Amino acid sequence: MYDIIVIGGGPAGLTAALYALRADKKVLIIEKNAFGGQMTNSPKIENFPGYSEISGIDLADKMLESVLEKGAEVELDEVLSVTSDGAVKKVKTTYSEYESKAVIIANGVKHRTLGLEHEDELTGRGVYYCAVCDGGYMRGLDVILIGGGNSALQEAVLLSDICKSVKIVQNLSDFTGEAKLASAVRSKPNVSAVFDSVCEKLILNDGKFAGVEIKNTKTGEHTELFADGMFVAIGLLPDNKRFADVATLDKYGYFDTDESCIASQGVFVAGDCRSKRIRQIVTAAGDGASAALAACSYIDSL
Repeated sequence: MYDIIVIGGGPAGLTAALYALRADKKVLIIEKNAFGGQMTNSPKIENFPGYSEISGIDLADKMLESVLEKGAEVELDEVLSVTSDGAVKKVKTTYSEYESKAVIIANGVKHRTLGLEHEDELTGRGVYYCAVCDGGYMRGLDVILIGGGNSALQEAVLLSDICKSVKIVQNLSDFTGEAKLASAVRSKPNVSAVFDSVCEKLILNDGKFAGVEIKNTKTGEHTELFADGMFVAIGLLPDNKRFADVATLDKYGYFDTDESCIASQGVFVAGDCRSKRIRQIVTAAGDGASAALAACSYIDSL
């Protein structure tokens, strides 16, 4: 029997574990892939307090090291379900089953990808999914941005201030984001758009990203666009349905909770997996602290 089981080993989960351990709780962290989550894809992080510059892998290692030193137990496994039997929570994984007094779900989200050849190997090396995180790498350079919704338009505005040029590729005949955002993008002299087009192929030069081949969905015409980097902003994919019995989801599939991070009795959520406006390493860590303190308070009240 654990005090708290943390599902997810990204910044939210690791911070939650840290706070719980400091409150003398017995903690198990279950992570299905690699500890650190999405930040391990960033070769250089420059917006995390305390570091002028650090790689995502190094930051993840430091976070993991700090919780292991304080006695956290870790398992590499995939959680299939969480059930609540009064004061006992049961966490079923692919290979085992665990019990705890409280559960913190911090399983993050995934960026939607284009699913193109070489996309994975170029991630963090010319192909990016977050302008706030990685836009600095393209300062003064030409970039391609895939997408036309609110997220893409916000990224276009940000990139226009630091990049030489931004060329947007949108699969529909117009932007689908808010009119005010679309107007802001159109007012930028270094931003242009190609509509009714989809990205079909990444162009490489000596193994490095060099551009994309796009197809006009109306004419079938193929065009090559060359640039120094590409940002993909076609949405995020939460993976929360397996926890719907213990945590309410909103219409987009995110946990429908506020900053209290309380989902239900003894179940808490933290990080990118919950409904929120800003998804960054620091906001995930903040959620982790809030969820852990709420979970500890809940356990102490039992």
